[in-house]
Amino acid sequence: MPRVWPFPLVHPQQHAGLRRLRNGLPSRNNSYIFNGDFVDRGKHSIEILMILFVSFLVYPNDLHLNRGNHEDFMMNLRYGFTKEILHKYKMHGKKILEILEDLYSWLPIGTIIDNEILVIHGGISESTDLNLLHRIERNKMKSVLMPPIPLVEDHDTDLKKNKVGATLIPRELKTNGSPSEQLTKHEWEQVIDILWSDPRGKRGCYPNTSRGGGCYFGPDITSKVLNKYQLKMLIRSHECKPEGYEICHDGKVVTVFSASNYYEEGSNRGAYIKLCCDMTPRFFQYQVTRTTCSRPLYQRVNAIESSAIRILKERMISRKTDLIRAFQLQDRSKSGKLSMGQWAFSMENILGLNLPWRSLSSHLVTTDKNGNIDYMSSFQDIHIQKPVKEAQSTLIETLYRYRSDLQIIFNVIDSDHSGLISMEEFRAMWKLFNSHYNIHIDDFQVDELAERMDLNKDGSIDFNEFLKAFYVVHKLDKLNKSDGNPP
Repeated sequence: MPRVWPFPLVHPQQHAGLRRLRNGLPSRNNSYIFNGDFVDRGKHSIEILMILFVSFLVYPNDLHLNRGNHEDFMMNLRYGFTKEILHKYKMHGKKILEILEDLYSWLPIGTIIDNEILVIHGGISESTDLNLLHRIERNKMKSVLMPPIPLVEDHDTDLKKNKVGATLIPRELKTNGSPSEQLTKHEWEQVIDILWSDPRGKRGCYPNTSRGGGCYFGPDITSKVLNKYQLKMLIRSHECKPEGYEICHDGKVVTVFSASNYYEEGSNRGAYIKLCCDMTPRFFQYQVTRTTCSRPLYQRVNAIESSAIRILKERMISRKTDLIRAFQLQDRSKSGKLSMGQWAFSMENILGLNLPWRSLSSHLVTTDKNGNIDYMSSFQDIHIQKPVKEAQSTLIETLYRYRSDLQIIFNVIDSDHSGLISMEEFRAMWKLFNSHYNIHIDDFQVDELAERMDLNKDGSIDFNEFLKAFYVVHKLDKLNKSDGNPP
């Protein structure tokens, strides 16, 4: 974790931050820090990445690059950067991606300025140990989505879920699961907290249910960690803010987010911070286009709100079975309706999101003249007409819940990124799987499985066939559990 002098802090999501170099070129008295998420934020991620890397080579002591949670090859598979590289560099794309995978792992995960300010992409937790993070061999962390392989033979547990909510898939052969080539579980969790965590007003440290990784940390945790290391402030990024920045935890935590128009045009301003000699931050806001600069605050908030509602509805659909079960437990008269309080309680209990459900209800459900909620209208976007008699998983619910994870797995197996998994790629995946988890599967069994997944019998597996095969397995798994069989 390098220690640097005062600087104009820039967070180059969607590349707007780079325009702020009008503050002058990097120099000893004008240092810059770019605080992660350089890619997956627009159509020109590789161009921005090259500008940052070249600038670092020219000004190695005056320009600093912190790693964000999107400097991760598994995240790039999900959010588009991998596709951008392979589209722009058809001949050398794979080699570029291999180099970037290694380069990501060497990026610093934090910066300390004048022994006073900690700059990290996400946040902290009650167990954050800056001394450990200073010593950690960060190049061993290829992807946060791939936790260390344990030395004990506990493969069944290992294959279920890792800390950030993505289904675990086999590592590259070059790691071989060797303990000397990967971080310990404790070190891995420390890095996750730094890259994925978010501040909240509630005291304490508790799981980050929104992201599925890292934690939510309260003002008491901020004070505890800053006091322990005699620091005055934490500057981080990671979250879109309507005005481009936000101050919380009694002024000790500052979020800076430089991507204006992040959700859609006019949704938010971008901002960057410039630190004065006394370490007082000055905030500079901007928006990329002239037409959006004149939009009033309420229009920008409405744009953010509509995007957030869409995301929330997807979360509701993904937990439809659990929500229906909770609604029906509350609905003792089987009327199909609940009071506002009952509906809000069920939503918070199942989704684990501390949101103002009463205020949000007008966006999510229909209410009758007596103020009672037609709870099945929670899922009106998927055209459910009436409550089901039994709470059981549907294909839509399953895909909403697991689609992003499955897309990552599909992209990894699809080594040539053709959009199709060939029989050769499918066999290669199973060989890799066997080498890591010592699960012997005969070649004829692999071929039979691939043939069953190839529904249209064209000799390859597309993503829809992949999803369909997953759904069948998921459905059988649920039936086995209902019969009393162990998971």
